[in-house]
Amino acid sequence: MQALWMVLASFFFASMAVGIKLASASFGLPELVFYRGVVSVVFMALVLRARGTPLATPVPWMHAWRAAIGVFSLATWFYAIAHLPLATAMTLNYMSGVWVAAFVVGGAMLYGKSTGQGALMATVLAGFAGVVMMLRPTLDQNQLFAGLVGLLSGLGAAMAYLQVTALGKAGEPEGRTVFYFSVGTTLAGLLAVSWDGFTPWQSVSWQAAAWLIPIGVLATLGQWSMTRAYSRGPTLLVANLQYAGIVFASGYSLLLFEDQIPLIGWAGMALIVASGMAATVLRTKVLPNTPAEDH
Repeated sequence: MQALWMVLASFFFASMAVGIKLASASFGLPELVFYRGVVSVVFMALVLRARGTPLATPVPWMHAWRAAIGVFSLATWFYAIAHLPLATAMTLNYMSGVWVAAFVVGGAMLYGKSTGQGALMATVLAGFAGVVMMLRPTLDQNQLFAGLVGLLSGLGAAMAYLQVTALGKAGEPEGRTVFYFSVGTTLAGLLAVSWDGFTPWQSVSWQAAAWLIPIGVLATLGQWSMTRAYSRGPTLLVANLQYAGIVFASGYSLLLFEDQIPLIGWAGMALIVASGMAATVLRTKVLPNTPAEDH
């Protein structure tokens, strides 16, 4: 039952994506990154204080590197959400599972241990075939660049997985890791906003403004539920339940935004999910405790 926390986390992340898509009509990407970060910083600071968890960390540079990777993944994902159908953007971000499998295969080949990696390689190739199927319809809609950016978000999330794993092995509490990631997100967003400035409030729609706080709250609740799932539920089951986020995003995409995704796009989405789940099963032999998404 504890693994079902991942389904709740997926719902929170998909709902956050709805907020990002609506708020992007009035706010720029750096502003959204900043607001998402600052709300999470306040939220996590209160949680850590209530739990008595100190902010001091013995591995500050590991947190800095993890934050840098996470901010890259977050920013590219936000861009994809703003410029692609919600279901497409969500699926491309969840390509992270396939990317991790690609890292495993690449590392094995680099060290001359490619024997036995054929099945994992097949899932990687199937995943990228699914990407081609998903992005093919976007060529006629001038969305190819956004699709490639969305693909990069999945790559960034995969790299963040490895760093979060390293932090866990170093004994860092999950709450502190989330807190410092939120700090990095806030600082990166503020630095980027300093170039163009904040959007004047008189030009901001109330619908967009109303989502600023919920975006940060939903993101933090998603990470919280995700952490609980991974700490208390079977890792393999939890890792596969994260794909429920694509189901939620697809529902939002059709019902709220009336996105039109061709049949080949849906087929590509299904292929990515299938290959990601298969890759998760196979790679647990190498990375048994891979953590979840960076949102």
